[in-house]
Amino acid sequence: MKLLEKIMMQKKEPDKAPAPPEVPAYWIETSESVSYRCEFDPSGQLSVKILDDSRPVFLKLADSFVNKFFPSGYPYSVNEGYLRYTQFRALQHLTSAALSVLSTQSLLFAAGLRPTPAQATVVSWVLKDGMQHMGKLICSNLGARMDSEPKCWRILADVLYDFGTGLEVLSPLCPQLFLQVAGLGNFAKGMAVVAARATRLPIYSAFAKEGNLSDLFAKGEAISTVFNVIGMGAGIQLASTVCSSMQGKMVVGPLLSMVHVYCVIEEMRATPINTLNPQRTAMIVADFLKTGKVSSPADLRYREDLLFPGRVIKDAGNVRVGRSFHKVIKPSKLGELKEMFPEEKFLLNRGNKGVDMILEQNATGEDALRGWLVAGYTAGIEKSFHVPSPSALEEAYEKMNDVFGPFVLELQAKGWHTDRFLDGTGSRFAWGSNLGTDNSSQRY
Repeated sequence: MKLLEKIMMQKKEPDKAPAPPEVPAYWIETSESVSYRCEFDPSGQLSVKILDDSRPVFLKLADSFVNKFFPSGYPYSVNEGYLRYTQFRALQHLTSAALSVLSTQSLLFAAGLRPTPAQATVVSWVLKDGMQHMGKLICSNLGARMDSEPKCWRILADVLYDFGTGLEVLSPLCPQLFLQVAGLGNFAKGMAVVAARATRLPIYSAFAKEGNLSDLFAKGEAISTVFNVIGMGAGIQLASTVCSSMQGKMVVGPLLSMVHVYCVIEEMRATPINTLNPQRTAMIVADFLKTGKVSSPADLRYREDLLFPGRVIKDAGNVRVGRSFHKVIKPSKLGELKEMFPEEKFLLNRGNKGVDMILEQNATGEDALRGWLVAGYTAGIEKSFHVPSPSALEEAYEKMNDVFGPFVLELQAKGWHTDRFLDGTGSRFAWGSNLGTDNSSQRY
């Protein structure tokens, strides 16, 4: 019976034509004498194969170099400035490695040792693993400041490293103080290592355009490794020729150090950091108030002050951020300031030298921008019309609300991260049950 039912059901079902086999979609691309077959497989993955390559050998080598040391899709997968950053990074690692060879040679001679591999290992363990770890521990407490100003701390890291290396190079001049000089040098280098590693991620993140941070990091480390090896070779050559004497080291060492620090400064100037900190926020607001345009990270990179980032920018309302709550605001004025902008997460207090802005603990980059715009508009109104301060603040607040929506949207379109404000160890506050209670807290 079951057999008959199955036969009847098969008769009732219309004959279905067999589905045609899936043919992968493909196309041929030709670019600069190279033909590629591009094809989507059934799973949706794109595969690219070279069909014909009639380029000269040197162009093939150049393309291979780009594939090995630059992220996939370069230059379209990275932000502006990556090539200049990479060029100076390569030269920086070359000079750093050469300096390291000279400093190691000097250390061994200062200790009265012949530079054999076994003795070098002992000296390295005693000095670097001891004093460097102390420097690392001390510098680890400064992480929040490094998030706020990664460029400044990256430069400081290399200055500290060169200072430590310089002490090692000079150690043969005072062999009786070998442990003190070498220990201090490695202490400085330990701090430098922490600062350099801590700032590496925000710097690479500034160039990541398509979520390719890991690719950027891997290719950057590949370049560092290659030029470190080249630098070690150059250092060995210098140590056996020009720098075989102390006089030679004292001439070549400072030159290498100057080139090293210059390269780091140029790297940082080329880096378009896209997070908001006090300096970049003030520059964005100043440009917007003067021109009505929103600057991108690439627009600001060469204008950032890398030595004194805490300077107050007059065109942005002379705003200072991060001062302690109890030093800025008097208890008698607290209620008045809170009532001025009751829905905001910032307080503005005018002083003799500028405007102090205090942010709530959970304030974001957008809150900081709102406060900065109010201060900037207030300064402009008072300068133009000499309006009393309370009226100017009210008018400035209304102008800020009118422009803020499109302003933030354009900021985000230019690549700025407005969801956070990196003020380092600046003071922030949280409201308690009593309005007059100072609940300011320091963030480290």
